[in-house]
Amino acid sequence: MSPSEFPVTPDGPVDPHPTDASASAEGFPVVDGFSLVDGFSLVDDDGVPTDIPVLRDPILVAAFEGWNDAGDAASGAVEHLELIWDAQPLAELDSEDYYDYQVNRPMVRQVDGVTREIVWPATRLSVCSPPGSESDIVLLRGIEPNMRWRSFCEDLLELIDQLNVKTVVILGALLADTPHTRPVPVTGTAYSSESAARFNLEQTRYEGPTGITGVLQDECVRAGVPAISFWAAVPHYVSQPPNPKATVALLQRVEDVLDIEVPLGELPGQAEDWEEAVNEMTVDDEEIGDYVRTLEERGDAETDISDAISKIDGDAIAAEFERYLRRRGPGSFGL
Repeated sequence: MSPSEFPVTPDGPVDPHPTDASASAEGFPVVDGFSLVDGFSLVDDDGVPTDIPVLRDPILVAAFEGWNDAGDAASGAVEHLELIWDAQPLAELDSEDYYDYQVNRPMVRQVDGVTREIVWPATRLSVCSPPGSESDIVLLRGIEPNMRWRSFCEDLLELIDQLNVKTVVILGALLADTPHTRPVPVTGTAYSSESAARFNLEQTRYEGPTGITGVLQDECVRAGVPAISFWAAVPHYVSQPPNPKATVALLQRVEDVLDIEVPLGELPGQAEDWEEAVNEMTVDDEEIGDYVRTLEERGDAETDISDAISKIDGDAIAAEFERYLRRRGPGSFGL
């Protein structure tokens, strides 16, 4: 649907709180006459179809599991926001066109301990109204699609248009040669030099393969939707999820964009426990400890974080670590 088809009144845009509007998830008013995006279904808590709600200057925060989500840091950040702000289900994109079910297999889960149901991989959106915020927040969490990325982004952009999203924030996490003992480096890209300065983004000069996060951001900007991405650097030698320290770093950047407090709950304590566990590992393993100290010295010598990120070579990191593991022998490394 184009903007010219949006419901309007003689006085301008539709009142975001019309008295005769029907209710959507969590009581959000809805706009009659909005058509759904092909492939999308909008549902409430009970899975009942609903209409597209009218939201207050909405901001979308997105993360995708998979290649873009080292240590589950990005998807963990969006999941945390869903929980602390009691996000209500809003929409789901049909997965049939975008996923290879032999790669991302559906899951079976028990219902009431008797029956079973199939849960298909999907991209799901929810909506919430954080306390003190002048904007409603749309949260997107899904798995990186296996195919048809451009069509996937077109479907998302049409819904973004219908929801009248003002800004898109995309979260990601990458494996890097960064020590776990230092603050998590967060780089990113913005839609303008002014926005980069506003959000204190350390611009990355990375060139190479990208994931759905990079493609979606590019498509948003091309469509005229302001889009920002934040990437947390996760130590490659402790890549196993979860990584609460990286999740906290991303949430702190989200807080900058939303301009409201993002409650971190138990995450800071979990981050401290995670770091202590890795510290114990480095004490027990002299070679790992030496390796971490080398990373610390190298990082302390860097004066520009973006220079460090731009030098990351994933293949070289993997090859170096594989050589280390071969030297140590099977079963000698783990957390």
